[in-house]
Amino acid sequence: MRELYISTDIEADGPIPGPHSMLSFGSAAFTEEGELIGTFTANLETLPEATMHPETQKFWDRNEKAWAACREDPIEPKIAMEDYKEWLNSLDGKPVFVGFPAGFDFTFIYWYLIRFTEQSPFSFSALDMKTYAMAVMQTPFRRSTKRGFPRKWFKKGLPHTHVALDDAIEQGYLFCNMIKARKELNGDRNK
Repeated sequence: MRELYISTDIEADGPIPGPHSMLSFGSAAFTEEGELIGTFTANLETLPEATMHPETQKFWDRNEKAWAACREDPIEPKIAMEDYKEWLNSLDGKPVFVGFPAGFDFTFIYWYLIRFTEQSPFSFSALDMKTYAMAVMQTPFRRSTKRGFPRKWFKKGLPHTHVALDDAIEQGYLFCNMIKARKELNGDRNK
């Protein structure tokens, strides 16, 4: 079964799930060749026991449009995650979570999937774009930042808006261009 790369971005009101809520998430499914084959997005109601982290509040105060976008028509987390799991399972391929940074976005997605559906179609793993870039560019991890990525990796006209689906699509194209660069470096021997 072919792998599908599920570029995912989340917006939250704090650094970890549970004490803080995932406010919104967006996923864009890509083939290895860079074809966008589907998207999923949802804005979520906050967890009743969660609170906004003071540092995260400062971020949202600076990003009012993104805040308004992630608070539009929120739904219950259980409904959102059940629909998301169904969408992932309906894809024609094995979903591979891709995040930037995966350690943050995957933590929320995995926690919410397990809490509200008791299952993760991603299993326990996620692919981190920064680590992948480190390998492709052969640079130290701390120097593997978007500022240092080759400009040709970025798709023109896709700004980083802090709206989850916009950012998932933007980083999905970026990741597919990283795959292309790796294949060029390796003479496409790792197909």
